[in-house]
Amino acid sequence: SHTADQLCSQSLRFLQDLFVQIILHEVVSVLSMQRVLCMRTATFMASAGATKAEHGVATALKDVRQRISAVRERTGIAREPRLVAVSKTKPVEMLREAYDEGHRDFGENYLQELQEKQPQMPSDVRWHFIGHVQSRKSRQLVEVPGLAMVQSVDSEKLANKLDNAVEAVGREPLPVLVQVNTSGEESKFGVEPQDAAALAKHIQDSCKNLRFQGLMTIGMADYSSKPENFQTLTEVRSEVAKKLGLQEEDLELSMGMSGDFEQAIEMGSTNVRVGSTIFGARNYDK
Repeated sequence: SHTADQLCSQSLRFLQDLFVQIILHEVVSVLSMQRVLCMRTATFMASAGATKAEHGVATALKDVRQRISAVRERTGIAREPRLVAVSKTKPVEMLREAYDEGHRDFGENYLQELQEKQPQMPSDVRWHFIGHVQSRKSRQLVEVPGLAMVQSVDSEKLANKLDNAVEAVGREPLPVLVQVNTSGEESKFGVEPQDAAALAKHIQDSCKNLRFQGLMTIGMADYSSKPENFQTLTEVRSEVAKKLGLQEEDLELSMGMSGDFEQAIEMGSTNVRVGSTIFGARNYDK
């Protein structure tokens, strides 16, 4: 019995030691696997980050162009919409990536940012100002070389200021769009839909240094638009064309951003303003 107890005790210790060794082996194996996975993950992330930094804008721009082409093919739209790459808060290096892909139309919301970026970009860039314009800064805006269009004219006062500034600077007539508040939000700039035709006529009749080219809308608070916003702008264009004696197709519709530009094109947009889908989320902590 004593011998049996000893054998039993020895067997138990052997099993315990074996169990501990197995556990230790498994733990070491797991830790080794984790280390390998961590190293591989770090390598992959570094590679992905470098690829994104080098090719992110170019790839995203190509994707947006393909999506625009797909909408045109699906709907039979003949006119190619202008794609304005909205680059507010983004460094010039990212704009240059888009430029190297053949892109020339860039949109800015802030005058100071536009003034800083313009000298750092090639001279054939076409700058579209899409933010609110302070009347007292009209001349500074008009003086920016390469300014192709102001898409946010929302009052006779601003139109007059821009008109005078263009004349004073001596540049060719400046193309402009009338901004329309289609969402009814008080926080949005833009004329009410029923007042757009009067402002457009004022520009056409009284601002010889401006060239009225159409209408623009921003949309909802989250910078997306509902179909009724687009429909409203389309209806306003019909009214404006009738009042000015123009053909509807001669007037541009600037509507549609990153979240809804495909739908906007389907509903008649001739100018889409795409930012975060091309350049990534914006940094407002500048």
